[in-house]
Amino acid sequence: MDARNLEIRLLRYFVAVAEELHFGRAAARLAITQPPLSQAIQSLESMLGVELFIRTRRSVRLSVVGKDLLPEVQRLLGSADALRTLAQSLARGEAGSLSLAFVSTADYGILPDVLGEYTSRCPGVRLTLTEATSDLQAEEIAAGRVDAGFVIPPLPARHRAALSYMPVVREPLILAVPETVASRLGLAPVSARKVGVSLHDVADEPLVIFPRQLAPGFHDTIVDYYAALGLAPRMGQQAIQMQTIVSLVSAGMGIALVPDSLRNLRRTGVVYCSLRGAGPQLDTGLAWRTGDASPVLRGFIGVVRHHAVCASRSRVKAPPTGRGIASL
Repeated sequence: MDARNLEIRLLRYFVAVAEELHFGRAAARLAITQPPLSQAIQSLESMLGVELFIRTRRSVRLSVVGKDLLPEVQRLLGSADALRTLAQSLARGEAGSLSLAFVSTADYGILPDVLGEYTSRCPGVRLTLTEATSDLQAEEIAAGRVDAGFVIPPLPARHRAALSYMPVVREPLILAVPETVASRLGLAPVSARKVGVSLHDVADEPLVIFPRQLAPGFHDTIVDYYAALGLAPRMGQQAIQMQTIVSLVSAGMGIALVPDSLRNLRRTGVVYCSLRGAGPQLDTGLAWRTGDASPVLRGFIGVVRHHAVCASRSRVKAPPTGRGIASL
């Protein structure tokens, strides 16, 4: 017997008759007539070279071989059903794997929000998360080692042709200052948020900042803000993670301009202050390989786009979604 000719359909017919022990009831259960069912069972027995049922005028019962074969066939059909379900889930992007990178500035706002929504929608997807700077993410995504990443634009020019970009959220930058500086300015945490601080008031404090070679977009946003106010930053320590930057502020080593969502990171010795006037804004978006047809990636992009729309409607300043880096 050629095993390729052993149709799943025939095995389902066998299980139906074995469980009903009646050809009429089994045929009704399968939504077919009895003669084709009888012929199918005979074909299966012929293909296997064994008798599966003992038939009399009044009854049908399993043969010894049929009894032993039934649980194996049920297991096989269960595996076939599971395989079909998995294949459909993979095609819909509800199963599979997704490698995602993110900048540390996304760790306290957009990242947990999006991941919470995505994992609830697609619990069958295996997520791999990596924290990395935008430049490194662009390289890893273009090389196919990472599927997508939350980045701060602009992306490196050498990778723009290979990547697509979707703006997701724009949030104001605020000041993180040591408690000693806040006390000198007469600010408590509540008043620091409501009243705000002028950068002129703390311009002499060392600035803790991302190094430009690793985060040019974020670095330049801060330096340009100083310049727009006629100020030059007093450069202090540099760090590539927001937690480290806030820790250095807590240690009294300077001030920092951080995303507003970082208020969620509470650290002893640090006071978060709103900026007076029109302060700088930080853009964060999603980058992925242009032309990547992965259903899992398409599903994730859909969730991120939905998040961006909802954030915009709830008055969180988010630029309109779109595709292509040329517009940046």
